[in-house]
Amino acid sequence: MLRTKHVILRRGEGPRERGTAGPSSFAPDEATVSVEVESLTAGRAAEVSRRADVEAVAPVIPMRLIGPVTLDEAVEPAASSVAWGLPAVGADTSPFTGDGVTVAVLDTGIDPSHPAFEGVELVRRNFTGEGDDDEHGHGTHCAGTIFGRDVNGRRIGVARGVRKAVIGKVLGRRGGGSDTILTAIQWAIDEGAQVISMSLGIDFPGLVADLEQDGVPTELATSMALEAYRANILLFEKLASLVQARATFSGPCLMVAAAGNESRRDKDPDFVIAVSPPAAADGMVSVAALGPDAAGFTIASFSNYGARLSGPGVNVLSAKPGGGLTMMSGTSMATPHVAGVAALWAEKLMKANQFTLQRFTDRLVGSAVTEGLKPGFRPADVGNGMVRAPQD
Repeated sequence: MLRTKHVILRRGEGPRERGTAGPSSFAPDEATVSVEVESLTAGRAAEVSRRADVEAVAPVIPMRLIGPVTLDEAVEPAASSVAWGLPAVGADTSPFTGDGVTVAVLDTGIDPSHPAFEGVELVRRNFTGEGDDDEHGHGTHCAGTIFGRDVNGRRIGVARGVRKAVIGKVLGRRGGGSDTILTAIQWAIDEGAQVISMSLGIDFPGLVADLEQDGVPTELATSMALEAYRANILLFEKLASLVQARATFSGPCLMVAAAGNESRRDKDPDFVIAVSPPAAADGMVSVAALGPDAAGFTIASFSNYGARLSGPGVNVLSAKPGGGLTMMSGTSMATPHVAGVAALWAEKLMKANQFTLQRFTDRLVGSAVTEGLKPGFRPADVGNGMVRAPQD
């Protein structure tokens, strides 16, 4: 019988030592999360899923980068000593810097020698089997937007007071898999991350192609891929619920994910699709992309609908591997803006001794505003609106 790799999400296997995730050295049984990978037949997977300690089982599915988008008619942001997205979210006037907050970036890695990350403790782990550093540029760019220091007199980082960042290289030249993403999330939480930023999505066509390569007929491969797609959505939702359950013991952690770039409003206003997984899973803070416009911020033509929040995602200036700065566009660029603002809210709540998951989520999601958006926007496109940093 056909065996495929499956991810098994377990809960409550006994005390497990943590890294720097919380005030005590061990997590109680009910808060323990374990991500395992086994080669199983469909029948065996069904048996495993019925075990009392198993929360979810799903076939490993390919994951891909939500890559930057090239825009033909993008509005060029005005030249400034501050990247335009920072005043758009109020980071330039916020008294908070992200000091004391640990942020995780699960992406293509980072250029650790870039001046934007000088003085930041980078806890790195490579899940790809490829080179340790960022060979694409995407992860470096996202990290720069979240916590990058000034580069050549230009401010690029929302939370440039962050002193520790957890960097998981989960995507390489050949992409990655849901098993490595879930393992990386668990690792980031164990490393004490209060915010996790992810700009990646499920590669449905890639899964169909993999099954076809294994000799599965196309019609059956498509059906199997759809089943795996649904199972992985449930898997991410279960993991998010376990992360929320652990918050009482290990501290709050918010997972921020890009909504996806598959819509084509520039061709037709109705050429839109819903938020892509894993951002679509309950428990994730999904992010749409806004761009500058003379009449107000406007939804990017590529941004998928149904996100909870929006952030600056068009012509975003940030770090590039090897030094210097570069512009990229995408919901991948909006996501680190929201992650950076989340770090500012986390600092504020920590200093007020009010840092709970409910308050953290409420403050971040509730901060968003629709003032300043171009009239005529559709609420489904922008969610609660443009995220905003705390101002006092």
